[in-house]
Amino acid sequence: MTSHTDLANAIRFLSMDAVQAANSGHPGMPMGMADVATVLFTKFLKFDAKAPNWQDRDRFVLSAGHGSMLIYALLHLTGYEAMTMDQLKNFRQMGALTAGHPEYGHVPGVETTTGPLGQGISTAVGMAMAEAHLRATLGADVCDHHTWVIASDGDLMEGISHEAISLAGHLRLNRLIVLWDDNEISIDGALSVAETGDQLQRFEAAGWQTSRVDGHNPIALEAAMTAALSSDRPVLIACRTQIGFGSPNLAGTAKTHGSPLGAAEIEATRKALNWPHAPFVVPDEIVADWRAAGSRGAKANADWQARLAKRSDHAAIQDRLNSKIDPAHLRTLIEAHCAAMADKAPSLATRESSGAALEVLVPAFDLLMGGSADLTGSVNTKVAGMKGFGANAYQERYVHYGVREHGMAAAMNGMALHGGVVPYSGTFLVFADYLRPALRLGALMEVRTIHVLTHDSIGLGEDGPTHQPVETLASLRAIPNVNVFRPCDPVEVAECWELALLAPKTPSVLSLTRQKLAFQRKDGSPINRSAQGAYVLSPTSLPEKAVLIATGSEVEIAMNAQAKLAEAGIGVRVVSAPCLELFEAQTGAYQNEVLGGDLPKIAIEAAVRYGWDRWIGPAGTFIGMKGFGASGPYQALYAHFGITSEAVCAAVEALG
Repeated sequence: MTSHTDLANAIRFLSMDAVQAANSGHPGMPMGMADVATVLFTKFLKFDAKAPNWQDRDRFVLSAGHGSMLIYALLHLTGYEAMTMDQLKNFRQMGALTAGHPEYGHVPGVETTTGPLGQGISTAVGMAMAEAHLRATLGADVCDHHTWVIASDGDLMEGISHEAISLAGHLRLNRLIVLWDDNEISIDGALSVAETGDQLQRFEAAGWQTSRVDGHNPIALEAAMTAALSSDRPVLIACRTQIGFGSPNLAGTAKTHGSPLGAAEIEATRKALNWPHAPFVVPDEIVADWRAAGSRGAKANADWQARLAKRSDHAAIQDRLNSKIDPAHLRTLIEAHCAAMADKAPSLATRESSGAALEVLVPAFDLLMGGSADLTGSVNTKVAGMKGFGANAYQERYVHYGVREHGMAAAMNGMALHGGVVPYSGTFLVFADYLRPALRLGALMEVRTIHVLTHDSIGLGEDGPTHQPVETLASLRAIPNVNVFRPCDPVEVAECWELALLAPKTPSVLSLTRQKLAFQRKDGSPINRSAQGAYVLSPTSLPEKAVLIATGSEVEIAMNAQAKLAEAGIGVRVVSAPCLELFEAQTGAYQNEVLGGDLPKIAIEAAVRYGWDRWIGPAGTFIGMKGFGASGPYQALYAHFGITSEAVCAAVEALG
């Protein structure tokens, strides 16, 4: 039987050698946390290296993503087929699976993309939330696992960690265990140059169970992890480690954090740790014991598969765990809802229209899990019958996230990554600035999260410019792989919800109004017209002088302008553009058809112009905001800033 020391040293030297070969990377953290990771992977973590996507596996999150060679070494040693030795040798090289920071989807075994500090531990909270909900609703024979996290000092300093830790403690997520790399070192030197807080007291105050152990003592580590499994609260284990452990001249210093040790120091470390093997060589007997650890969960996996097969509802459960939504069923619901809306033609704020759509969708799809950042009554994300998810009610589907927008978005990423739930939540659009880093990571990871962002313009009125997001739409549209929807009425809102739910690899933003809007889509929704991103909402029978392109609340302005111009014998078409990302994905022929070829174009949006030249050209006219808003009734604000049907008419008439 290989000793613990040799198992851990295999991680250390693969990490050192890979960083040295790349001439870049972070060897200190993998060297320091090798003992912790060895105990976790050989004795506690429930996984099967031959079945990386087994749904009842434990989740392991390397929140300290800069130490990526730790997880790459572990994946190789435990037998994940994709993580070959050649991948380790090509660490940080173009095309390799071994990216500088772990990336979800690039290699099995990486549960979430990490690197931006604080994101991993916060995403893990969402994974633990999803596990708790599925265990409560589907049963422990289907879902019964833990979420383990390795976090660094930097993770715990980031503001998002405070939000996530507080939420996890409040929810008493006792299947969440954080192993803190308590090495007292930061990039700038000793941690004390920037931090004097007591992390254990902080976690305890948030409702966690805590302990402190020698991170290089496998017996103490095993005892602490064993105790964590029986906790009734989330657990923090402070593992006192030495960064760069084993390096005779650099251990315990910031110099090991983000630079190769150098050939001479690596050779000295081989002698100090009695590792007489060439670079990237791990003796067969050590590999064999690591591979045994990688197959340790195979029986648990087989037992789980057998239990699932015996259930009469196993096919439905499998679909649920895979977060599948039946598109035909969804279309039937949306079509009926839109037809009912068209019959009534109500004037609603689009936040109200969203709430009405959710009244149909939430009862129909058990995997929809909603919430808001302490704005439930304003963002309309809670439907009749929904109750609060919490420590004594994990079966419920509404999360009161509190004023924690960043932590909320990261938790949603974790829920989506875990599977079995499709998370949506709400806050004001201006607060997208608080959640943007997690939204960006969700887009990078290609996960389905739905962000209901209301009060989306100067139309929110009296709360003033601090809450009026004039630049936010442009900034969100700039993020790759995010669909930003800005619908104009109940029908478009429902269509956008359908599109968001049917985009399994894309986060969606629903930008919605506070103020009521006139109903536009009298046709109901026999087909989803929003699916093409933009379409001719209202053609004209008069000779066309221009094309009016509008989104959301400004579609009403465009329609009013069209009517006034028609009275003067001037023809314009009105194009509604609820999603510019989807419109950009259409063929050039379709885009040209909708936008009227060489016809002059006028865009109308209560936001800044940035990004609109793509569609109207530099010579096009933009009617919108040029700076920040103001406080006052929204009707007065639209008039003050010149976003009116009269301004549109004047712009058309000025074309000559």
